[in-house]
Amino acid sequence: MADSPKTIHVDVVSAEESIFSGEARFVALPGEAGELGIYPRHTPLITRVKPGSVRIEKADGGEEFVFVAGGILEVQPNRVTVLSDTAIRGKDLDEEKANEAKAAAEEALKNAKNDMDLAKATSELAIMAAQLAALRKYRQAK
Repeated sequence: MADSPKTIHVDVVSAEESIFSGEARFVALPGEAGELGIYPRHTPLITRVKPGSVRIEKADGGEEFVFVAGGILEVQPNRVTVLSDTAIRGKDLDEEKANEAKAAAEEALKNAKNDMDLAKATSELAIMAAQLAALRKYRQAK
């Protein structure tokens, strides 16, 4: 029997660009039903991803953090793909902008005139709270 591969190829892609592409030993991210951990040769899987941090343990032992505002995860035995409208490298997260956006979402929540406004403001608030949590995780890992 051949040796198991020690890495898995990981792609994290936003609507605008490829955020990360490379080999990894392990990937952790917020799945719809809880935190997912993926190693090489994982069973194929497609699921939604909740807003939060994608933690990639790179082949060289370093770590990469990427914030995603939700999206889709596809896992194949030798490849992981995360597709998200919004994905931001941990090092590019801006706490001041995130706090401003969170405050704006809280204000929109207070001023919601109908169910549609309420749903949009609630979603924005959840995304900004997840982005701030991702920023704290990224800072702790450094």
